[in-house]
Amino acid sequence: MNTEPLVLIAKRLMCCPTAPYYEAGVRAEAERICSEHGLDYAQDAYGNLIVRWQKVSRRRPLVLAAHLDHPGFHIVGSISPGQVRATFKGGVSEEYLRTGVPLRLMPGNYRAVLGKRLSSEKEFEIRFDTTVEPAPAFGVWDVEEFALRAGKIHGRVCDDLIGVAAILATLIELKQARAKVNVIGFLSRAEEVGFHGALAAAQSKQLPKNALIISLETSRELPPVKMGAGVIIRVGDRTSIFDSAATRFLTETAAELQKTVKAFAFQRALMSGGTCEATAFQEFGYQTAAVCVALGNYHNCASGKRIAAEFVSVTDALQMVKLLVAASRQMQHYDCLVARLPKRLMQLARVARTSLRKSS
Repeated sequence: MNTEPLVLIAKRLMCCPTAPYYEAGVRAEAERICSEHGLDYAQDAYGNLIVRWQKVSRRRPLVLAAHLDHPGFHIVGSISPGQVRATFKGGVSEEYLRTGVPLRLMPGNYRAVLGKRLSSEKEFEIRFDTTVEPAPAFGVWDVEEFALRAGKIHGRVCDDLIGVAAILATLIELKQARAKVNVIGFLSRAEEVGFHGALAAAQSKQLPKNALIISLETSRELPPVKMGAGVIIRVGDRTSIFDSAATRFLTETAAELQKTVKAFAFQRALMSGGTCEATAFQEFGYQTAAVCVALGNYHNCASGKRIAAEFVSVTDALQMVKLLVAASRQMQHYDCLVARLPKRLMQLARVARTSLRKSS
């Protein structure tokens, strides 16, 4: 078993079933992890979890954001003994929502199967044993919760509990090193139904307005990125291009890290497989960047219209933590790092003007 803190944290989180608005179990596990490591945490008015390691509170804060939920079913009513009505919440194509797909109902972890469609609004019948008690509240896919095979983490909820695990691993490492940084972890609810937790926090201005927010995700593997080729600095998503200066800060930090950690690798790409919380925060005026790792079987959608476990590269996820730790430490040098490109361009401009005059 890989004993890297990130992997151990990911296992604990991923064994907690979650769905939009049903994140209490995984949030409680995240709180236990924080308590074990002496990290300050609190829930906001909307149930988002905020974790802090702020040793230099006067310094500009870095906010690391990820979400606690994953697509799943809300039980909305009873049809008959052993049958309930449920609505699906999250982005999964119609062809995967097929009769007979195995499910688990919560609380209780009871076996069930997806029944016939009841309406055009992703409303379905779910069938299960008539002796189920207590009454189920939500449902998830019946696939493995966590497994480590051939250098990859497999599980029902890599998206976005790998991001949550990366935040906790980063904060734990910074605390153990007594790092003089100002870092806030923001673990949001109900991202899969329209960034509800992030939007509530952004609109209520509970996060510092001068913060740099980095949105963390697992994102569908699309060319040119490759799983196993390193953490991805995400320049944008399906909807938005993120802040140029903030993205440059991450790129410069990654390049510096590469000089001292030879095994560190990173990629830089527009990840257009979906829209992430960076777009939501950016539209509310926050300076925002994003980091992700390549994801297989996005939202559990595998080849052949099968529902299967998601998977990510362990190496990519570990490199995400390395980049976040480095970025946390480099925040005090943000202006200097971001200014490197303009300085290089000014030098080139002087050379260009001289060369052009001589040849005119």
